[in-house]
Amino acid sequence: MGLDTADKAAVIKEYGTHEGDTGSTETQVAILSERIKVLTDHLRVHNHDEATRRGLRSIVGRRRRLLQYLNGVDVSRYRNLINRLGLRG
Repeated sequence: MGLDTADKAAVIKEYGTHEGDTGSTETQVAILSERIKVLTDHLRVHNHDEATRRGLRSIVGRRRRLLQYLNGVDVSRYRNLINRLGLRG
């Protein structure tokens, strides 16, 4: 139910700041966003899967905290990432 390594590698390649970048805030938020999409699709089919719903809430909270951090550190990077991911509107 998680991301395949190929999907994860594609996200890292698109949002990473350098080769092999897995730790930058932008990359972490992008990976979490992809996981959120996968889990949301799963929950549309399996409405009563409460364990997955709890995990989804946890991932959404982690992404929210990373975005708050990025907004505090560099607003232009935050806005660029929000636009690229299509979040908030």
